[in-house]
This record gives sequence, C-alpha cells and structure tokens, in this order.
Amino acid sequence: MGSNQDGGNTCRAAGSRIQMNDKSIKDRLSGLYVIADSGLLDDHQLLLSSDRALAGGARILQFRDKTSDAAKKKQTAIELWRLCRKYDAVYIINDDPELAVEIDADGVHLGKNDMDIKKARALAGSQLIIGASCYDSIEQARKMKKSGADYLAFGSFYHSRTKPSAPRANIGLLQQARVLDLPLAAIGGVDASNGAKLIGAGADMLAVISAMFYTADTFQAASDLSSLFDRNSAVAG
Repeated sequence: MGSNQDGGNTCRAAGSRIQMNDKSIKDRLSGLYVIADSGLLDDHQLLLSSDRALAGGARILQFRDKTSDAAKKKQTAIELWRLCRKYDAVYIINDDPELAVEIDADGVHLGKNDMDIKKARALAGSQLIIGASCYDSIEQARKMKKSGADYLAFGSFYHSRTKPSAPRANIGLLQQARVLDLPLAAIGGVDASNGAKLIGAGADMLAVISAMFYTADTFQAASDLSSLFDRNSAVAG
C-alpha cells in the first residue's frame, strides 16, 4: 500500500480501492458505518476516536468536514485514509468527489444539496462507490438508484443530536427499499439499544455519529454495535 509524502501529497495505494465489478462489493458495504464529523471534535480527538471505533469493529468510515479550509481538510482526510487502510475499512468522503479521487478514497457520499450523482460518476469513474441520502423518501431512493448510486441511506429513524431537525423516517422504508437491491444504511439516533430493530427491518449498515463520538468508551460502543450484526446473522442462520 502506498503512502503520502510530507506536505499532503495525494495518497496512492495500488489496488487499495474497491473494484465496483467485484462481487464482494455488497459484503463490504455492511456493518457499522462510522461518520467522523470534524465539527464535533478537534483533529487529535477525532483521529483517536476514529481509531478506537475501527478497532472496535467499524467496517466503514465516512469523513465529514463542512468548515475547514481545503488544506486542513485534505490533511485530516489523509490521516483517516491511513487509519482505514490499517483496519481494512471502506473509506468514504462526504460531499467532495474531487477530494475522494485525489486521496484515493473508496467512495463519496452525496446529499440532496451536493453534486449530482451522474456528474460525480463522470468525474470519478466507475470505481468510486457513491452513496446517496434518501432521507424519508422511497421515491428519492428510486431516483438515486436510477442515477447510479451504489448504496442508499435513510433516516433519521430516531432523534438525532447532530441533526435534530432532520425528517423522521419510518422503519418500514427499509423493508420497502429491499426491492431496490442495493445496500441500505440507517442513520439518525442509532445506538446499541435500537440498532437490532433496524437490521431486522433490512439495514445492511448502521450509520452512527453521536453514539460513537459522545461516549467515554468509543471502542466498547463500536464493539456493542458491531456485535448486533453477528447476532442477526446467527438468528438468520
């Protein structure tokens, strides 16, 4: 695997990005999905907590930064890239396809006010995973699939500390969305007490912010959430 040179040059790791024609893609898009938001913690704590979350079992990590200047954002993105490579986790950049391509991230996540999926695909090519926020709308999910999304995110399913005004999604949306045959993420107030219900309804991924970064023991929180998938597999088997 490659590394970046001092000064924040582009990361290049031959073969590190997930290939979109790989049949295991849906298997990689499953499990605990941690969203590392730079607005919650300082850089040092964000990296430390992200490391503990990945060590605890998180399989996907998204970097979200809506406020930093480009240089600072890129440097933090590279540090998180290193962590994801260390733990063999899928690495997603929020709302910045250009940065995702530049640092060789695995994918990008786009919301309704972000770049159009088709434009992002044209920019990034077929190898980049593109996730799309569908909020509380199955119609939006159908539209995003048609546009070329690789996974769909619904929520907020419960009260969210980070986005308290987010529209509330009904858990039945996950069951409806199974027919779209794409990996599904559930977000919004998700924690170990309610995650199993979402998995049972069809969520392939549990996307978590507050339960991971507003806790004294990030490793244990990640372990508890990750174990929900193991339990669900055992029940299904």
